[in-house]
Amino acid sequence: MSVLVNKDSKVIVQGFTGSEGTFHAGQMIEYGTNVVGGVTPGKGGQTHLDRPVFNTVSEAVEKVGANTSMIFVPPAFAADAIMEAASAGVKVIICITEGIPTKDMIVVKEFISDIDCTLVGPNCPGVISPGEAKCGIMPGFVFKQGRIGVVSKSGTLTYEAADQVVKAGLGISTAIGIGGDPIIGTTTKEAVEMLMNDPDTDGIIMIGEIGGQLEADAAKWIQANGTKPVVGFIAGQTAPKGRTMGHAGAIVGGEDDTAEAKMKIMSECGIHVVASPAKIGAKMAELMSVNA
Repeated sequence: MSVLVNKDSKVIVQGFTGSEGTFHAGQMIEYGTNVVGGVTPGKGGQTHLDRPVFNTVSEAVEKVGANTSMIFVPPAFAADAIMEAASAGVKVIICITEGIPTKDMIVVKEFISDIDCTLVGPNCPGVISPGEAKCGIMPGFVFKQGRIGVVSKSGTLTYEAADQVVKAGLGISTAIGIGGDPIIGTTTKEAVEMLMNDPDTDGIIMIGEIGGQLEADAAKWIQANGTKPVVGFIAGQTAPKGRTMGHAGAIVGGEDDTAEAKMKIMSECGIHVVASPAKIGAKMAELMSVNA
C-alpha cells in the first residue's frame, strides 16, 4: 500500500505540451506511472507522448477517468489550474510550479477548503510511491520500495534521505515533498498523519526547515497520536535571522521559527532529531532494528 499515489492512480499533466510538462511527463511514463493524458487549452484532440490531449480538466476526468493531476503551468496561471482541477473532481493535485504569488495561493486555499481533494505543493518535487507511481520531478532511481515514509519541505533533502534509507538496507513506502512556500496545500502534520495511518509504513522521516510552525504542529500531533518512530531533521541551522533562505517560507519571524527552537520542540515530543542530514538513514535503521 502507499498514500496519495499508486499504480492505480490515473494521472494527467496540466501544461502537458510545454517543455517542462513534456520532459517530466516523459520521465513519469518511463518510470511506469499510469499517465492517461494531459491538458493544454487549445490543443484538445491532439496526441502527445502517445497520450490524448484535452482542452479542460473536466474533459480529461470524463474521458479517461483522471483522478490525479500534475501541474506544470507558469506561475501566473497555476492558481487557476489548481482550482480547475479541484472543480473537476480530481482528488490528488500536485503542483510543481515555483513562484506562484502568495495572494493567489490565499485564494486557492480558501477555494479548495470545501472540496474533497488533496493539494500537494506548490513549489514541490511531488510524490513518489516507489515501484508504483512517480508523480513529480524527483530522480526515480534513488527510491527503492520499502516501509519508510518521508515528509519533506526540501526536494534535494528528500532525495538524500531516500538514498540513505536505501543504502541502510531499508526502502520507501511513499515520499511526499510538501514544498517550501508560505502557503501550501498539505502541511507537515497532514502528511505525517497519512503515513502514520498507513499500515505499510513502519517509520517516518520528517525533514523541515527554518520559518513557520509546520514542524512544531506536526511534533505536537506526533506526541499525542504517534505510533511509529520518527526521525527528524531541520535545515538552516546556521541561517541568519530575518533572511529568506532559498524557499519563500524559510524566513525566521520569531524565536520559535529558528532551527534550534524547532529541534528542541521535536525532541521534547519524542522525535529522534539528528543534527546532520548525513545521519538520517543510520538513525532510522537503528530504530527499525530496535523495533524489529
